[in-house]
Amino acid sequence: MAAPITAEQTPFSTTLRESTRTVHDRANNSRYMQALLDGELPLEGYARLAVQYFLIYQAIEEASDAQRGHPEAGTFVFDELRRVPALRGDLEFLLGPDWARQLEPVAATEDYVRRIRKVAFDWPGGYVAHHYTRYLGDLAGGQVVRKLLKKAYDVEGPGALFYAFDGIESVPAFRKQYRAALDAAPWDEAERTRIVTETLVAFEFNIAVLADLADELG
Repeated sequence: MAAPITAEQTPFSTTLRESTRTVHDRANNSRYMQALLDGELPLEGYARLAVQYFLIYQAIEEASDAQRGHPEAGTFVFDELRRVPALRGDLEFLLGPDWARQLEPVAATEDYVRRIRKVAFDWPGGYVAHHYTRYLGDLAGGQVVRKLLKKAYDVEGPGALFYAFDGIESVPAFRKQYRAALDAAPWDEAERTRIVTETLVAFEFNIAVLADLADELG
């Protein structure tokens, strides 16, 4: 049984945020993301990122289905966060009607998806680590990319649906709800540490995906 979380302990959401600050900054400052944010990528270069996201989110959302009934992990299954339907629309716009035949992962994406399938389907903490890493970032920094797509590529609606969380009335309120769920989860310190470690692993996979995409640019 997990040890009770006392008032003296640092809220777990704070621990996660502070523990991942450095890797988060590394991802944001990667060569690929800088090229995207500077509007220097051809739209085809952004489409390659959308392909990787489709494969990654497909795995995470299959894990959501597997974890839905779990008393701990199920708390973090939010259908309004699902990105696969939006990515289907984006990829059809970016790649055409035969987009499903063009789902070519970079090596890091293949590794990332294998990791999700290894830890997120039957370990609640592993599921939360990968869920947190992707979705909270999309709700925050992803909105910067959404504006960039409109400004640099004149893309809004299809092509940028991934960043549109229309099912969430207030993103700040939702993020607060998510952090409260992290803080209320009945994990002892050992499990918290294990989840932080897996969250760092998830960030490293994301950084590796961006590095592989940058290598494609030459």
